[in-house]
Amino acid sequence: MHYEILLRMRDESGGIISPGLFIEAAERYGITPGIDRWVIRSAFRWLVSEADERERLALCSINLSGQSLGDEKFLPFVIDQFQMSGLDATKICFEITETAAIASYSQANRFINALKELGCKFALDDFGTGLSSFGYLKHFPVDFLKIDGSFVKEILHDPIDREMVRSINEIGHLTGKKTIAEFAENEEIITMLRGMGIDYAQGYGVSEPKRVTRAVA
Repeated sequence: MHYEILLRMRDESGGIISPGLFIEAAERYGITPGIDRWVIRSAFRWLVSEADERERLALCSINLSGQSLGDEKFLPFVIDQFQMSGLDATKICFEITETAAIASYSQANRFINALKELGCKFALDDFGTGLSSFGYLKHFPVDFLKIDGSFVKEILHDPIDREMVRSINEIGHLTGKKTIAEFAENEEIITMLRGMGIDYAQGYGVSEPKRVTRAVA
C-alpha cells in the first residue's frame, strides 16, 4: 500500500474542519512546526503499533510545512523519532510544496539530503504552481513530482491543462523522478494519465480518504 497521511481538525462539537481553514491560521501564528511534530510522532506511533499495517506498507507520505524546513531543531527531531521508533525509513516519504521548497531552497536541500541518507523518500508537492519550477528541478534531490491537481482535474476537456500535465511528466522523467497526478477523480482521468505515462495517480478515482484503524491522539 502507498498512501498519504491527511490531517483534519475537529471543532468543539466534533465536526471536521478542513486544512484550508486551520493551516493558514497555524502558519500565521508560527505553530505549524509543532503540528508537524505531532503528525510525525502520531504516525510513527501508529505504524509501530500496527504490525499488519507495516507489512502491507510500501510507502507512507507525510506533509511538511515550509516553517518546519526553516526550524533548525526540526531535522534533529525527525532523526530522533526514527531512532526511537525503529521504523524503517525507506517506508516514509516526506512531501514539501514547491513554493516552500523555493522559499527555503538551501534549508530544504540540507533537510532532504540528511534524511535521504537514512533511506527516506521525498516528493515535491503541488508542482507547477511555482514561479521557477523547471529552473531548479534538475538539481533538487526529490524522488517524486506531484503534479498539481488544478492541471489534472480538467484534462479530459482542456487541451492546455492536458499539455501542461504531459510536459511536467516528461520533464520529471528526464530528471529521473517518478510522477504523481493529484485529483484523479474518476476512471476516465486515470485512463488518460496512464496513456500519458504518469507513474501514479492520487484521488477519489483511486480511493477516498479513510480513517486509521485506531486513534493516534
